[in-house]
Amino acid sequence: MSVSTRRIALASGSAIAVLLIGIFAVTQQRGADVFADCRQSVIAGGAGAIGGAFTLVDENGATVTDRDVLTKPSLVYFGYTFCPDVCPADMGRNVAAIDVLDEMGYDVTPVFISVDPARDKPEVLKEWTDYLHPRLVGLTGSEEQIRAAANAYKTYYRVPENPEDEYYLVDHMTQTYLMLPGHGFVEFYSRETSPETMAENVACFVDHAG
Repeated sequence: MSVSTRRIALASGSAIAVLLIGIFAVTQQRGADVFADCRQSVIAGGAGAIGGAFTLVDENGATVTDRDVLTKPSLVYFGYTFCPDVCPADMGRNVAAIDVLDEMGYDVTPVFISVDPARDKPEVLKEWTDYLHPRLVGLTGSEEQIRAAANAYKTYYRVPENPEDEYYLVDHMTQTYLMLPGHGFVEFYSRETSPETMAENVACFVDHAG
C-alpha cells in the first residue's frame, strides 16, 4: 500500500469513527429521553433552557408562584386580552384541546399570562378567562414580574411606549408551552397546531411522564 493510499484509508477510517461516535451519542441521548417518542420540535440548548420560577398575580388578585399554578400538566400562553384576533384564536384552540383532553381522561390546566399589565388588571382577566373556559387561569402582575416570566420562557413581547391610543397593539410571540410537574417545559406548539393534534401530543407526554 502506498503512502498516499494509506493516508486516504486512515482518513476514511477516522471519518467513519467520528460518524459512528456521533450516531452513538445521539442514540444514547435519545434513549435517555423518556419523551423521545413524543417530541415534535428541537429546542436550542435543550428543554431545560426554557421555563423557570415566576411570581405573578392571578385573576382574583392573589400573588402566586409557578409552584401554585403549575401543579398539573399545563398549557401556558403569553398574550393580552385586548388582542383583536391572534390571542382569542390561539386561546380558543388551547381550550378546545383541553376539552378534547378531558374526553380522553387527561386533566390539563390552561394558563394565560398577560404581557399588557397596564390594561390587564385582575378583574379584566377574570371576565376574559371565565368567558373562554371555566378552568382557564389568568395571570398578570407588575411590568417587572411579567418581564421576568417572559425572559424565563424565552418569549418576546413589546408594549408601545407612551401609547396615545387606548386600543394600542402589543407585539408578542404566539407559541404555547407544555409544562409538566417534575419535568418543567417539555414541548411548544405553534399556531398551526390543531386542537386534536395538540391533545394527542400532550397525552403522549403525560403518559410518558409516568
